[in-house]
Amino acid sequence: MFKNISNISQIPQQLLPKQVTTKYPSRRHTQTKWNRYGRYLYWRFIRMRGTPEYIARGLAMGVFAGLFPIFGLQTIVGIVLATLFRGHKVAAAAGTWVSNPLTYVPIYAINFQVGQLLLNSQEEFMAKSIISFQELMKYGSKFVAALFLGCLVMGLICGTLSYFVGLKLIHLWRRQRLKKMSN
Repeated sequence: MFKNISNISQIPQQLLPKQVTTKYPSRRHTQTKWNRYGRYLYWRFIRMRGTPEYIARGLAMGVFAGLFPIFGLQTIVGIVLATLFRGHKVAAAAGTWVSNPLTYVPIYAINFQVGQLLLNSQEEFMAKSIISFQELMKYGSKFVAALFLGCLVMGLICGTLSYFVGLKLIHLWRRQRLKKMSN
C-alpha cells in the first residue's frame, strides 16, 4: 500500500506515531513555578497591611506556637493565638515555620533541657537510665512535663524576641520602601 511513498507527508496522519508528551511538567518549569510563588509570598509578606505592631504580634504568636511539639497543629494554634491577641494571621502562620524537619531535634532538645533545669530533674532522664520501653513509660509524665515546661519558657522568650526584632525589621523595610518611592 505504501511501497511507493517517497515523502513522509504522503502518509496519512493516523498512521504516524503521535509525539511523545509527558503529562508532568519539566523540572525547570516546576522550579520556575516555585521560584515565582516564593517571590510572590516574599512580596506579600513585605507589603502586609496593618501597623507594624499588629504584624509583629502575629509573628510572635506564630513563633510561640512553633516551639511546641504539636506537629500539624502549630499553624492552627498560631492563627488562633494571633486572633486572640489581635495579631496578623499570615505573619503568625509564617512564624510557625521556625520549626521544621531540620530544626525539630535541636529545638526540642533545648526545650527539654530547659524544662529539666527548671524542674531540677536532670539525673532522672540520663540516656543510660532509660533502657527499655517500660522505663520510658515510667518516666513518661515527667518527660512530657519537662518538655512542655521548656517549650513554654522558650516560647515566651523567643516569641518576645521575635516581636521586637520583627517590629524593628518592619519599620526598617517600610522606611526603605518609602525612601525608594520618594526617589
